[in-house]
Amino acid sequence: MVDAILSPILEQLTSMAVEEAKEQVRLVTGVGKEVKKLTSSLRVIEAVLHDAEKRQVKEETVRLWLDQLRCTCYDMEDVLGEWNTARLKLQIDGVPKKKVCSFFPTASCFACKPLVLRRDIALKIKEINETLDDIAKQKDMFGFVVNVTNERADQRVPSISSIDESEIFGREKEKNELVDRLLCEGSKEQKGPCIISLVGMGGIGKTTLAQFAYNNGDVERNFEKRTWVCVSEPFDEFRIARAIIESLKPGSAKDLVEFQSLMQHIQECVAGKKFLLVLDDVWNEDYYKWEPFYKCLKNSLHGSKILITTRKETVARIMGSTHVISVNVLSEMECWSVFQSLAISGKTIGKRENLEKIGREIVKKCKGLPLAAKTIASLLRSKNTEKEWQNILESEIWELEAIEKGLLAPLLLSYKELPSKVKRCFSYCAVFPKDYEIQKHKLIELWMAQGYLSEKGAKEMEDIGEEYFNILASHSFFQDFDKGDDGEISNCKMHDIVHDFAQYLCSNECLTVEIHSGEELAISSFGEKKIHLLLTLRRGASVPISIWGNVTGLRGLRSLLVKSDEYSWSSEVLPQLFDKLTCLRTLKLKVCEPWLCKNFIKEIPTNIEKLLHLKYLNLKGQKKIEKLPETLCELYNLERLNVDDCENLRELPRGIGKLRKLMYLHNEGTDSLRYLPAGIGELIRLRRVREFVVGGGYDRACSLGSLKKLNFLQQCGIRGLGGVSEAGEAARAELEKKKYLLHLGLHFDHLRDGDEEQAGRRENEEDEDERLLEALGPPPNLKELEISEYRGRRNVVPKNWITSLTNLRVLYLYNCRNCEHLPPLGKLPSLESLHIEGMKSVKRVGNEFLGVESDTDGSSVIAFPKLKHLEFEYMEELEEWDCGTAIKGEIIIMPRLSYLEIVSCPKLKALPDHLLQKTTLQKLLIGGCHILGERCSEETGEDWPKIRHIPKIINTYRDG
Repeated sequence: MVDAILSPILEQLTSMAVEEAKEQVRLVTGVGKEVKKLTSSLRVIEAVLHDAEKRQVKEETVRLWLDQLRCTCYDMEDVLGEWNTARLKLQIDGVPKKKVCSFFPTASCFACKPLVLRRDIALKIKEINETLDDIAKQKDMFGFVVNVTNERADQRVPSISSIDESEIFGREKEKNELVDRLLCEGSKEQKGPCIISLVGMGGIGKTTLAQFAYNNGDVERNFEKRTWVCVSEPFDEFRIARAIIESLKPGSAKDLVEFQSLMQHIQECVAGKKFLLVLDDVWNEDYYKWEPFYKCLKNSLHGSKILITTRKETVARIMGSTHVISVNVLSEMECWSVFQSLAISGKTIGKRENLEKIGREIVKKCKGLPLAAKTIASLLRSKNTEKEWQNILESEIWELEAIEKGLLAPLLLSYKELPSKVKRCFSYCAVFPKDYEIQKHKLIELWMAQGYLSEKGAKEMEDIGEEYFNILASHSFFQDFDKGDDGEISNCKMHDIVHDFAQYLCSNECLTVEIHSGEELAISSFGEKKIHLLLTLRRGASVPISIWGNVTGLRGLRSLLVKSDEYSWSSEVLPQLFDKLTCLRTLKLKVCEPWLCKNFIKEIPTNIEKLLHLKYLNLKGQKKIEKLPETLCELYNLERLNVDDCENLRELPRGIGKLRKLMYLHNEGTDSLRYLPAGIGELIRLRRVREFVVGGGYDRACSLGSLKKLNFLQQCGIRGLGGVSEAGEAARAELEKKKYLLHLGLHFDHLRDGDEEQAGRRENEEDEDERLLEALGPPPNLKELEISEYRGRRNVVPKNWITSLTNLRVLYLYNCRNCEHLPPLGKLPSLESLHIEGMKSVKRVGNEFLGVESDTDGSSVIAFPKLKHLEFEYMEELEEWDCGTAIKGEIIIMPRLSYLEIVSCPKLKALPDHLLQKTTLQKLLIGGCHILGERCSEETGEDWPKIRHIPKIINTYRDG
């Protein structure tokens, strides 16, 4: 919707004019008048947008007028971006203060490039003003009604509860029929599994019905193997095969590359077994793609079933369904049950009676569609007056002819209540294909790159993105949520109807294209102007070089998300792309599966500087890139640079200090990167640096002291500490002042090799490491800490750190091979997860580990009060673990421990009794520990009676 684009522009115009007025050196003079004119025209247009967008479906001329306005708004965003970039360039590069150009200067002024740029911006603003004048005059021809109240949906975001997705209303007939079909043994003459199809259009609950049957207790007990695979468009044979195998036998598909091997493996997995396979959301109408699956599944036991859900009955027939169950719309009574459970439950009896009559009329307009009922009910849950409900019932949105079958109307009502910035975030989701699994944090990154998230005071952009995501989820725009260990949503999907709605809102400006082997990307694929493009290139796909220059509809692209593994990037493709797609904000050229890829980008062209609007550059997995061009540092708007897994990348541009807006540097898996340029210390907006590589001895390399100004860091892994010889340098980093730093890695590796390594990095590296660690000082709010390759014999976690790490939840200690004793980690009050690996000199774990003195004066003490997860790995000399035996008074040890893992500790004789007998322990894993494994074995182990109460025990000591 145009208002979602226009409102942020008005905000930006106002703020930029204020900033321009503050500048000692203005980009251009006289700009205030033009900005006022732009603002005035936009305000006039904004006042009639409500009526225009309501009428666009019925009136083609109005739709064309809005399209023109939308394009002009995009042009305006680009010009404002150029203006802002030019101002930033002045601040970074500097310019003589007397050289100020008038808004429309004479030709004699343009003796240098900066002045030409300023004139170009001025002329573009003037042209946009003229275009807006014409658009404003045209609006008078339509007689739009002015929105005199100027109600804004972003004044209030309603609090909405969502219904339990597992609850099914009605569908008794379909439920009974489906369960009966799944339990029926069928004809013994039939070869291969019986195929049942649930057929119905989107939004009528066929997937939920399949989930009900899949989780039915009788059904579950009837099959030896069950697996659920979401298919969707396109029918990707490799992905589906791997998903089936992973479900049947986890971990067994990762090494299978050839399709024939995958099919053979499926055949072996189902041989002689009775299985249920659910293929959800099947669109494929090509029998030859399905045939290999059916053939290899024939080897199963009689009574096996395949359940398909699809929108198309033709799909059900093509796949050979023996039974087709049509899933129709809900009855009005069933639809009412869905509606009232959300909209009316929780309200007082008096209010229920008054609202129920209106609610039943609204339900009639939902036309039996569960998604429609659920969405409109979510909107009404926060509305308590009859007038509010009546306004929804009488809304003109229900009358829009193009919104077929009542699907989009309730979504549009809910959409109108969103804040304008959240509206843009939602419509961006149309770039993903249907049934795409959306990763929340990646979606927020993409929103950020488009400028949809702006900082508000102390609020970070990512936090605002999280807030916007939750608003959309609460409005039922997302579904099928996956949650992480912390209970937070990690992944989700959009319903097909919601996806159609998003495409409707953005006038099909978002496009997903997939090119398969032997196919060529056709110019006709693009049609009208596109803003966001997700391009998937399969092995053998072809993209003509000329397409980036010849397709007018691509010139305004703001997102280019390329997913490829086998596409060959010729040396001519990227220069053409950079030359033409100068409006890009997001460019993803990542390799999805670098271990399978043979064709990588070898270098980034120098003309990347033309992408002046670029905020997000993702080159993840491009293994052949050895360096990035210096011209990359002309991308003054760059906020996120991802070079993860670029394993041959040796250096970053020396001028990186010019990227003043850079907030995220993803450089994990860049083992060839020996240092970061010194300019990194000037990037005071940095939030995350996966690997802050200090390159002692390299020219122009950053030092530990370069961290001093980076006070907004939230995550940082410091590599190369093994080459730092001066403890004073560590003190200059001022880690203890970084209150936002939550995740810290300290890696005492030495990155210099060969002839470059000086004789003896340090005279006494053990003592030096200890002094260096002491000098670093702990950040006050740290939640996760990793220390590796530390060479000291003691104090791997110094005493001053122990007393300061009151918020630490996760601790990793790797390969600290000289340490002879574990630190007193039991004193850490918030520690939940502890992983200790490769501490080869530790022979005994005793009371020092608990952090409890031998004389406690009879008082009660808790060691490791919140620890849930503990791992010891590769402790080759560890023989004894005994805690608390010589301590006077009551001591409670690890009262919340639920997971204990002991791996490759071959000399360890036994575990402490108090740990074995803990009622909270849910899982015990022992691997590669022969002595301990024998002692805990079920057959003959003397400690088996002490541990058999643990729900899950994995003991693989014989493998070690």
